[in-house]
Amino acid sequence: MAQAFTPGLQILSNTLVRRIRELPLTGEVDVKVGEMVSSDTIVLRAALPGDLVLVRGPEELGVDAEEFQQLLKVEEGQQIAEGALIAEFRAFFGLLHSVLRSPASGTIEFIAPRTGHIGIRRPPRPMAVKAYVSGKVVAVDKGRSVTVETPAALIQGIFGVGGERVGTLRMLRIEPDAEISPDDIPTDCSGCILVGGARPTIESLRKAAAQGAKGLVTASIDDQCLKSYLGYDLGIALTGDEDVPMTVVITEGFGRLPMSPRVLEVLRQLDGRAASMSGVTQVRAGAVRPELVVPREADGSSRASQEPLVLKEGSRVRLIRFPYFGLFADVLSLPSKPERIATGAVTRVLRARLADGKVITVPRANVELVG
Repeated sequence: MAQAFTPGLQILSNTLVRRIRELPLTGEVDVKVGEMVSSDTIVLRAALPGDLVLVRGPEELGVDAEEFQQLLKVEEGQQIAEGALIAEFRAFFGLLHSVLRSPASGTIEFIAPRTGHIGIRRPPRPMAVKAYVSGKVVAVDKGRSVTVETPAALIQGIFGVGGERVGTLRMLRIEPDAEISPDDIPTDCSGCILVGGARPTIESLRKAAAQGAKGLVTASIDDQCLKSYLGYDLGIALTGDEDVPMTVVITEGFGRLPMSPRVLEVLRQLDGRAASMSGVTQVRAGAVRPELVVPREADGSSRASQEPLVLKEGSRVRLIRFPYFGLFADVLSLPSKPERIATGAVTRVLRARLADGKVITVPRANVELVG
């Protein structure tokens, strides 16, 4: 049977998910290999250096650097509180009196002899990294990272906004291609990750967030709705740190596209289960997909590693180029020799059947596997 590699989103009902939790600098590990953790367990801690505040002392007091050194009331390494006296200047028998006070609390890291500038390092900021997914700690890199493994359902999205969140999976009672209206958002969805429907209105997003929903996994979204939700146009290749009250993961794309039957098939079986989600998306080299991870009981059937994505006869694909953008099809054949297409280019193609029975020939680069 002919087959070929092609990109696609992972839609797995039962696999082994491994997530590496890392610190940006050396810190402390709070767990051991073999330990079971929940999604909100703190597994790593570190102290991030505080910001450096520069005080231009001579300029503030109107003296030169050499004279400023004689006016100092502090020294390097000294702890200092905000508002504390740093230097004092008196002239003309006290008629002129100026003082320099600290603009921040912290430690005096340096006093530059040539310029008189003072660097005050604010106190370190504690940082804690949670496990994100419930499971077993299977690896520890001392002071740097922890790897957590869990048997789970894994659904990757095509785009997302917002960071990591944990909640209870809750399916919306609407059709896969139905636009989500405010009436479709349950009033008792606090702490839930809502799943279903397509193209939510901005009112729906705001209502879900106001009701306390942790996230929304839906098929598609309108770009203007996304702009209204964020408050600005999103024009970067990396998302995930947006200041939004609810994470949103899109499984199919922009516009009005129905949710994949495979996604619904997997998640309907897990309604009411605890789940973790992330909207982090990176579309350039080293692509990162937004995701929904739903841990499940180990039953021995989980795959230790994901099977390679393979396009073959019988595969279910989504068309990602005009004129069939967003439509689903079943692959009928994969001709081994390149063929000339309507644009005049010669490329490798596939033949597939659309839902209405129409058989089409499209470049293999114009499809994406969906399960």
